[in-house]
Amino acid sequence: MNYNELSEIPYFGETTSNITLLSLVHNTIPEINAEQLQVYLSLENLDLSSNLISEIKASSFPRMQLKYLNLSNNRITTLEAGCLDNLSSSLMVIKLNRNRISMIPPKIFRLPHVQFLELKRNRIKIVESLTFQGLESLKSLKMQRNGISRLMDGAFFGLGNIEELELEHNNLTEVNKGWLYGLRTLQQLYVSQNAITRISPDAWEFCQRLAELDLSYNQLTRLKESAFVGLGLLEKLNLGDNRINHIADGVFRGLTNLQTLDLRNNEISWAIEDANEAFVGLSKLDKLYVLQIKGTTALPRVLNTSSLLCDCQLKWLPQWLSESRLLQAVSVSCAHPEWLAGQSLLSVDPDDFVCDNFPKPQIRVHPETTVALRGTNVTLMCTAVSSSDSPMATAWRKDSEVLYDAEVENFARYQQQSGEVLEYTTVLHLFNVNFTDEGKYQCIVTNHFGSNYSNKAKLTVNELPSFLKTPMDLTIRTGAMARLECAAEGHPPPQISWQKDGGTDFPAARERRMHVMPEDDVFFIANVKMEDMGIYSCMAQNIAGGLSANATLTVLETPSFMRPLEDRTVTRGETAVLQCIAGGSPAPRLNWTKDDGPLTVTERHFFAAANQLLIIVDAGLEDAGKYTCIMSNTLGTERGHIYLNVLASPNCDSSQSAIVHEEDGWTTVGIVIIVVVCCVVGTSLVWVIVIYHMRRKNEDYSITNTEEMNLPADIPSYLSSQGTLSEPQEGYSNLEAGSHQQLMPPAGSYMHKGTDGKQSPQVYCQCLSRIPMHSLILRVSR
Repeated sequence: MNYNELSEIPYFGETTSNITLLSLVHNTIPEINAEQLQVYLSLENLDLSSNLISEIKASSFPRMQLKYLNLSNNRITTLEAGCLDNLSSSLMVIKLNRNRISMIPPKIFRLPHVQFLELKRNRIKIVESLTFQGLESLKSLKMQRNGISRLMDGAFFGLGNIEELELEHNNLTEVNKGWLYGLRTLQQLYVSQNAITRISPDAWEFCQRLAELDLSYNQLTRLKESAFVGLGLLEKLNLGDNRINHIADGVFRGLTNLQTLDLRNNEISWAIEDANEAFVGLSKLDKLYVLQIKGTTALPRVLNTSSLLCDCQLKWLPQWLSESRLLQAVSVSCAHPEWLAGQSLLSVDPDDFVCDNFPKPQIRVHPETTVALRGTNVTLMCTAVSSSDSPMATAWRKDSEVLYDAEVENFARYQQQSGEVLEYTTVLHLFNVNFTDEGKYQCIVTNHFGSNYSNKAKLTVNELPSFLKTPMDLTIRTGAMARLECAAEGHPPPQISWQKDGGTDFPAARERRMHVMPEDDVFFIANVKMEDMGIYSCMAQNIAGGLSANATLTVLETPSFMRPLEDRTVTRGETAVLQCIAGGSPAPRLNWTKDDGPLTVTERHFFAAANQLLIIVDAGLEDAGKYTCIMSNTLGTERGHIYLNVLASPNCDSSQSAIVHEEDGWTTVGIVIIVVVCCVVGTSLVWVIVIYHMRRKNEDYSITNTEEMNLPADIPSYLSSQGTLSEPQEGYSNLEAGSHQQLMPPAGSYMHKGTDGKQSPQVYCQCLSRIPMHSLILRVSR
């Protein structure tokens, strides 16, 4: 029913339900009517191309088992949401070419069985993300001649089985991994006839199964080393008809399966003249198209010259021309050496191709690879020699591009070296180098007999690190999150590392509380503890050097008891040691009270370890009671109680004992005991007087200021080893913590005078009841 003037889909009576193919091309049908299609129960192929259809509505199609749908060459501008949903169970091919579609609504193609979709010659300028989601089985997508200028990231995401993507004749300017995201099964990509100027370094990350890539007729000028990274399966690459004038060494290195390479109609003559590594890696290359190159020195179709240097380096050419069947298409003759001048290259005997001299320049000194700091000056030197007196000219190239405005000095001199030779030196000066000066530099020396190329010297420009952000001193409480920032710049970008107190031992790292975020320049310590306190250093390092910045982390902690407080029970006359080991930051101040009141300090009371120890010598019954340890800092106060119980001694002085008189006759026993005790005391007193008078008769005695006795054994050794005696204090004792703890002597002291009446050294003496004499503590001051 093609080429008629049908204005609607016809009905063919009872046979309509059996029709499987319906072609209504070149009619005047203005719309698709679901009621008219309802009767086509068996229809699989519907061609409505070249009609007057302007839109596809959600109600256009009934539920049917259509497999092929062609709506090309209509006037369609609108695709309503859900317009193709009723065909989703069977549709495999859909063509919408030559319409007026300017926008594709998202998720319009919910067609899980469609394998071929054509949208050529529409007016689509931008393809949004997820446009083709729902086409899980699609294998081929054609969108030529739309004028597409932007493909958003993920534009083709969801095409999990795509094999062919045709985007020719659009306005794309770049190939990047954003719009290629998700195309892991893509095998053919055609983007010729666009305006592509750049291939991003990681463009092919998501489509590494490509077998054919057409980039012809674009505006590429340079092929960087990373241009085709990841395309190890590529077999055919077309780069013809671009503006390529630079091919980086090794650009094709990874294309190990490439069989066909087309470089026609570019500007890459240098790649043939000085081909070191441009084509390295093409081990399977079968076809290389480089003819019709726009450069001036590449091999043309017909070789016609009389200026050949027929030396040993040209010995291969006659044989190659013969094997290539080009003998009839060339006219070549020698210009040097003189005895071969004017002779046809093809008639020269192979033994006459010798290198007795070197009229063509030979590079003797190559420029050297250099690393420089930004802002310094760099000099590159190149020296060539020639046995000919033909004038030499030089040029410098950076990344294979000639430097026209470079600062160059040239020197020429004759040198005796197995005959007279001309030595030519060229020096390239680079002043105040910057990062834009980085690259590979090469000198070219030319005379009448040809050109020679030096090795490429790489210039790397580095910059010392400098801080953009430095860590600040931080004071926080325990349990909080510590956040230290540090960022630096330099060239190459510096590596950031951290140290604590000059080392790499981080308590937080061992406990998995440390987090370093390189991208955010932040160093975190979670659930800060006291051991995290210290000096943190941010180290910025690159190959040019390094620097560091310090920040102090101060951790605050409320006072707390490091050990549980323990009640003490001592016998009367013994030494009582009450311990209150305090923790906190800043270090807490400690005070003691007794029975909820001030502690009366006597000559028997000592404080040690910044008041953490209360030592009571010769404890008496009056010392029993509740002792309160009060510690405080800027964050708070903590209290703890210790109960001291003093037991009466069974051997104590009866005058100090509590005697219980009973009515049954114990009074007499008590009197007898008192008399006995008094006798003992009296006898002892007599002996004391005798010993005293005997010592008075001695001429002199001395006590050196180095004599020092040990603390009583009751006092912990880890504290007594740090203790010295100091002057007594009255009332509350409030000592600050320091590097040396002090033990306070009693208030009672006396001045001793010798027999000569002169004043002797002061001796502070505390007689400790029930403590051996070797435990007596003495301090002598002069």
